Amino acid sequence: MKINKIINLFMASLVLILVACEPNVDEQHLKNTTDVAGVELVATQSTEGGNEITLNMVTPGITGYWDYGLGKALTNKVTFIYPIPGTSTFTYTGTLGSEFFTKTIDVQVDQLDHSLDQDWYDLVGTDTAAGKTWVFDGGPDPDGRQWWFMSAPGSTDNAWSLWWNAGGDCCPPSDAAGKMHFDLDGAANYTHYADASSSTSESGSFVLDVDNQKLIISGAKLLGADAGNADGVYSIVSLTEDKMVLYLSNSETYGTGWTFVFVPE
Repeated sequence: MKINKIINLFMASLVLILVACEPNVDEQHLKNTTDVAGVELVATQSTEGGNEITLNMVTPGITGYWDYGLGKALTNKVTFIYPIPGTSTFTYTGTLGSEFFTKTIDVQVDQLDHSLDQDWYDLVGTDTAAGKTWVFDGGPDPDGRQWWFMSAPGSTDNAWSLWWNAGGDCCPPSDAAGKMHFDLDGAANYTHYADASSSTSESGSFVLDVDNQKLIISGAKLLGADAGNADGVYSIVSLTEDKMVLYLSNSETYGTGWTFVFVPE
């Protein structure tokens, strides 16, 4: 009997200890601070109709980022020089508190009164609406030159480390005699031509990421994309008025690096 009492006291004490150790949980649920209509986006231009644009999300309590076509800014406010005349749409993506949203704002650019980064003029020419056409720096038949070749993977530093001179030695790409055209006529337009006669073309768009030295092709393939990647993202090794060298650190076709060398038509 005495033992039973001791056991009962022990069990009661254990229950009290467990209850005392039970954590106090203050459940907090995320709540929206406003709705999408309440998110205010503001666009200003340093000159009327000019191409220096500032985008600002001014609603308190909202966080997110801007996608302004040339890149993304992980802030609520960004200022940039825009290269394309006409009406452009910019997108803000953020959170209301408990859910994500996207909202857009349109900006009309009537004049390119602020100079672009030199890379833009090198790629599309000084007449940005007319644009510029590029072809391979060699070929279209094997000619011993280095214009489309396998290189070491991993870094643009390896772009000229020739592993196999595919285009120059034996095996040019299917569009070796083709060309590609870049222009800013109302949008960042890209056109791929499979051959010099321009009988076969494919239209898309492009992004020139100057800060990260990337050229991104969408909706059409890069010249020589037999060795390209599906995402269309190429590293810029060099870009001048007279030559453009692009590089893949890991070609999906070959599993190696790959280098593309172009010159103006």
